[in-house]
Amino acid sequence: MNETILQVKNLHTSFFTDSGQVMAVNGISFNLEKGKTLGIVGESGSGKSVTAYSIMRILADTGRITGGEILFRGEDITKYTERQMQKFRGKRCSIVFQDPMTSLNPVFTVGNQLMEAIMLHTDKRRGEARERAVEMLELVGVNEPRKRLKQYPHELSGGMRQRVMIAMALACEPDILIADEPTTALDVTIQAQILELIQSLQKKLGMAMILVTHDMGVIAELCDELIVMYGGRVCERGTVDEIFYNPRHEYTKGLLRSIPNINNMKERLVPISGTPINLLNLPKGCAFCARCDNAMKICLERLPDEISINENHKASCWLNIKDMLAAGKEVEERAER
Repeated sequence: MNETILQVKNLHTSFFTDSGQVMAVNGISFNLEKGKTLGIVGESGSGKSVTAYSIMRILADTGRITGGEILFRGEDITKYTERQMQKFRGKRCSIVFQDPMTSLNPVFTVGNQLMEAIMLHTDKRRGEARERAVEMLELVGVNEPRKRLKQYPHELSGGMRQRVMIAMALACEPDILIADEPTTALDVTIQAQILELIQSLQKKLGMAMILVTHDMGVIAELCDELIVMYGGRVCERGTVDEIFYNPRHEYTKGLLRSIPNINNMKERLVPISGTPINLLNLPKGCAFCARCDNAMKICLERLPDEISINENHKASCWLNIKDMLAAGKEVEERAER
């Protein structure tokens, strides 16, 4: 039986602004097993990155976890002190951010920043930290690692900087790696190299991984399970095969229709109509109903329960409940959010 290393239960995260409370994450729940990769996908503003930052507790000053639990090996880290979180970050859980140029400090050398991270989270002294930094740069495929230690971030290419960020995240061999849009700022050929690198390092180190992205192609390549988010909520979850070949939420179908079909490159892509939901003013019902071509009256008025399509697949959509009732099937009780 696989070991569950992280449990997120009914997580709520909001940002308190002059305009009001922005409810960025609204009751998301999931489990992460050791050695597995969980993908979180959705368009900008869906709450996927805020979920990752909530786990690391690195929210902006206006952000706050307002409800729920984040259990790491059974301990609720939302109750950790800042000192406990410093031990959790880096050693237990690390993150690779989407833009390596802004994630690395331009006024310090690569070696200085790598060594600082290693010394902060381990008991290594400066000389040992330097050797560990060289070792990690070699591991992520950076050539001439000792030379790179003396260079500044602007002297490296985008792909090289991202490799440095991955080296920094993995230097303390964390149990969980969160990769937040790790290939966004990179060209296509470098993207493929970075994804292959992350996959090989995960297998080598036995980490669990959360991959946050808007790229469905990346999800298909790397993930075991997938969560689709919209409006700060989970609208569909399941294995990658289930989501790709049997999507049961209209938003997921819209995402898949916007991907080029390699078997028919002349086929026109179908964009999702409308604009993303305003998180300052969430509707009573389904957050996607205003953009859904098949929306019903109940979609406006009530939030759909998450129901089981099968043992590997759940979705929160009134159309599924309607189809089940029409087929005479008994709709299962509300799943835990």
